[in-house]
Amino acid sequence: MKRTIYGDEHEEFRESFRRFLEREIAPHREEWDTARLVPHDAFRAAGAAGFLGMAVPEEYGGAGIDDFRFNAVQGEEIQRLGLMGFGMGLGLHNDLCLPYLLEYTTEEQKQRWLPGVVSGDLLPSIAMTEPGTGSDLAGIATKALKADDGDYRVDGAKTFISSGINTNLVIAAVKTDPAERHRGLSLLIIEGDTPGFERGRKLDKIGLPAQDTAELFFTDARVPAENLLGEEGQGFRYLSANLAQERMSIAVQGVAAADAAIAWTVEHVRERTAFGKPIGALQNTRFVLAELRTEVDVAQAFVDRCVEELSEGTLSAEDAAKAKWWCTEMQGRVLDRCLQLFGGYGYMTEYPIARSYQDARISRIYGGTTEIMKEIIGRSMQLG
Repeated sequence: MKRTIYGDEHEEFRESFRRFLEREIAPHREEWDTARLVPHDAFRAAGAAGFLGMAVPEEYGGAGIDDFRFNAVQGEEIQRLGLMGFGMGLGLHNDLCLPYLLEYTTEEQKQRWLPGVVSGDLLPSIAMTEPGTGSDLAGIATKALKADDGDYRVDGAKTFISSGINTNLVIAAVKTDPAERHRGLSLLIIEGDTPGFERGRKLDKIGLPAQDTAELFFTDARVPAENLLGEEGQGFRYLSANLAQERMSIAVQGVAAADAAIAWTVEHVRERTAFGKPIGALQNTRFVLAELRTEVDVAQAFVDRCVEELSEGTLSAEDAAKAKWWCTEMQGRVLDRCLQLFGGYGYMTEYPIARSYQDARISRIYGGTTEIMKEIIGRSMQLG
């Protein structure tokens, strides 16, 4: 089925981004997987090529193009080439963190941070999850209390923080009023050289080896009052408002990962033989791939419509939740069945299907688990 959401400008951007990935990122994939880190310079290269902060207004160094479809193109090309180590950091930069820095910053903050975000000198991250708090944002325990001089003193710990090693601009969810739940939550920008801010260990994961996930610790970290993002006590509202885009980013990549897996598998079953013929000629292979092709195409149609609504500013939280849970669960099913058609080769990490299979498991957890997505949808149905 022909897709209609992209115009010529998006396809030109796709070609340019694909060439960048093939030239600057793909040759280093194995090296970065082994090091368990994508170097900061890779993001500076992306910034120099115009692939960071596209939505940032021109006066702060960006292209001033606020169109999520460009972000979606990036996600699709990253999955097509199996480069999720770099892709996670890029998506965090453009899809998750940038909306906060555009929507809730003062003019002074924009001038201070946005040029560095566009160039890649500043690598933002968002720190919500804590050792004892996952999906319950109101239960965050990290405290940011004002001292006599008006600045904040931050104490607490965060975990599972994407880009936790590379980051030098942390959007931290903190409790500025520990007596309150939702209304006590605020967002602070904690810069990388803040005294009392320390990075913990780089966490060892079953997938996404090159993407640095880490613990962060704040011990009487002094954060200037002018680093408050938006208004005090509005953090929960800000986080909730921006989750739809995060979830769509994950959904887009889920469909793209499944689509890439089918392409790899089709190529493999045409070449691999069993009983004197290509295994693609066997009826079971045809039936499996026919089912998977249909699943992916149906999901793609829904995701494309959601992307259009997100770009138009009309996407509901419930539809974003539908896309997120359905596409990531489908991603897992498709990759599992494709890997099976590879046989023993599918278990070898030199093949992209094996790496994508490992990387896919987290997609049903981060950005809100499948169970949380279903709860959001169920509550919207006014069942009782």
